[in-house]
Amino acid sequence: MPLQNIHKGVVILERNLMKGNEALAEAAIRAGCKCFFGYPITPQTELSAYMAKRMEKAGGVFLQAESEIAAINMVLGAAATGVRAMTSSSSPGISLKSEGISYIAGSDLPCVIINVQRGGPGLGGIQPSQADYWQATKALGHGDFHLLVYAPASVQEMINMLTKAFDLADEYRMPAMILADGLLGQMMEPVTFPEIKANVVEKPWATNGHQFKRKHNIVNSLYLQPDGLQKTVQDRFVRYEDIKKKHSEAELYKTEDADIVVVAYGATARVAKSAVNKAREAGIKAGLIRPMTLWPFPEKQIVEGTKAASDVLVVEMSMGQMVDDVKLSLECSKPVHFFGRTGGVIPKPTEIFDEIIKIGGAK
Repeated sequence: MPLQNIHKGVVILERNLMKGNEALAEAAIRAGCKCFFGYPITPQTELSAYMAKRMEKAGGVFLQAESEIAAINMVLGAAATGVRAMTSSSSPGISLKSEGISYIAGSDLPCVIINVQRGGPGLGGIQPSQADYWQATKALGHGDFHLLVYAPASVQEMINMLTKAFDLADEYRMPAMILADGLLGQMMEPVTFPEIKANVVEKPWATNGHQFKRKHNIVNSLYLQPDGLQKTVQDRFVRYEDIKKKHSEAELYKTEDADIVVVAYGATARVAKSAVNKAREAGIKAGLIRPMTLWPFPEKQIVEGTKAASDVLVVEMSMGQMVDDVKLSLECSKPVHFFGRTGGVIPKPTEIFDEIIKIGGAK
């Protein structure tokens, strides 16, 4: 696949029309992913299929595991050797992986996990959803730990965020997740693949053979002494605080003078932006905050973007999960309203516009 030309010494990046799932796979390969372990599930199966075709040619390993549980434990083993490893799934498959993700976090291992969300709970449906927000940011496995969670809103952003996810996972020795949805995974958009220079992080902890030059490295999440486990968890949370300070991200759109600010992420934010533009055309001062990281949550950006607002409207493809984090960020200092669709139903711009009218348009 041609991705760039050189004209008069200048590198020209070519635009390619790609489906979201396939763009994620190609971006992972270009970011240095050497091992992919997965199991088919709609709506992310194209990602695995693309990896099956490309990984061996790119010098990596593709393996379709016998289950989601097997796949995540293969990721644990590969990550322990220091290589970049990844898995992908959709909502119920991520639930099955949760035990292994906890083991990976407890072993301080870096990896990337893709969740192309679908409706739930249970088997649910195969249409887009954002109902895994709590799972990704609050409760993806047992114990005290976090994942880096990125929320792309376009196919291009999927590409850009994937490299960042691998880099920060390596830097902080922790799992990272790209929290997409079925709409983004199946959508086709023109994209470019910028030249990727992955951060090379030394991994002296890796179990990749000591060659009689050092002591054995041991990767483990079991601590028989409570004091040892407590210290390890506390040290991990020191790193988490550093991440909160340095790596929360959000896009602020027309918030400077906004009377009402809409907060939405992922594909829903695209719909919400259309509603905000329509509100502006109608003379209503509306703005949008789009969290790009869900953990760490962009608390400072939420506060900054709502300074002028009297009301905040959170829009999600769920029954309301991110809304709690918005309220906490604002310390309940102003009204936070909610509008959502669930079960695979995508909110319409007109519906969000109507909510804006109800809340702030009559003022």
